[in-house]
Amino acid sequence: MSIDIHAHCVPAAAVDLLRSEGAEIGIELDADDRPVIAGRPVPIRLRDDLVDRSARLEAMDGAGIDVQVLSSWVDLTAYGLDPERGARWSRLLNEALAEEAAAEPQRFRAMATVPLQSREAAVVELEYAVAELGMPAVEIATTVAGVDLVTADLDPFWETAARLQALVLLHPYDPLTGIDLSGAFMHNIVGRPAESTIAVARLLLSGVLTRHPGLEICVVHGGGFLPYQIGRMQRGWEAKPAVVAAELPTPPLDVIRTLSFDTVLHEPRALRFLIDLVGADRVLLGTDYPFEMGDPDPLGTIDRIPELTADERSSIVHGNAERLLRLNVD
Repeated sequence: MSIDIHAHCVPAAAVDLLRSEGAEIGIELDADDRPVIAGRPVPIRLRDDLVDRSARLEAMDGAGIDVQVLSSWVDLTAYGLDPERGARWSRLLNEALAEEAAAEPQRFRAMATVPLQSREAAVVELEYAVAELGMPAVEIATTVAGVDLVTADLDPFWETAARLQALVLLHPYDPLTGIDLSGAFMHNIVGRPAESTIAVARLLLSGVLTRHPGLEICVVHGGGFLPYQIGRMQRGWEAKPAVVAAELPTPPLDVIRTLSFDTVLHEPRALRFLIDLVGADRVLLGTDYPFEMGDPDPLGTIDRIPELTADERSSIVHGNAERLLRLNVD
């Protein structure tokens, strides 16, 4: 059994809604199928392979993936919408994702999106998604309409996610705004993991993770750069405690082991380091389907990890997802 925790989907039903009611929802598709969200164009078009179920199943079979946990294309979190329209869009998208998963119940599960531009609406939508739609997880972006997650003051959302035992999949959105990353695919190769690094570091240093001990967060792309520079954060915590430890009584090296990470690192030796740092029980199989920076051979990547034990492999490929998402995939 193999479970892909990081796979994007825009259900055909949601696309139909955007074509028929996009102006009212606040998300329209232009002539090139690029979403325009509250007047702001998304720079890339809505890809066919995000929507096409048959192509998805064929790709899963080719990669040896038994189950995908479907999460929305992160650009469609649409935090730029006003709270009322943001809440409506999240509800419509979640119901479409749940229907998509139900169409292939042996192959798909679905995770929610929530309107983080309104903490109250985000709590309501997460409770609905978990209780009514059976969604065991929620995908959020690293920023909320240009504001970092700590400044957005999301404690009610974190509290709800912890109470509901909903895994939070943290995904980069708008990499390093203000820095020119336009050449050589830098916005993706460097910008996205850097964006995740900054977001997780802020959550860690602000005490969000220690204030909510039941909160489960999975950081995509192997955690960005944070696991591989955690020693620097630890040193800062020790050397400048008045500044770095002001809201973080627990050593960063201990806190990082409460997070989970996907396997989309493309380098088996980096995955070996990650496993040794946080434990195999904190690493989950991911592909980032269907994007070019995803891993087209995730099981092959895992099988090339140096000195990987059978127990470690089993945990990464399916056991950790089954535990964190409370999945029954027999």
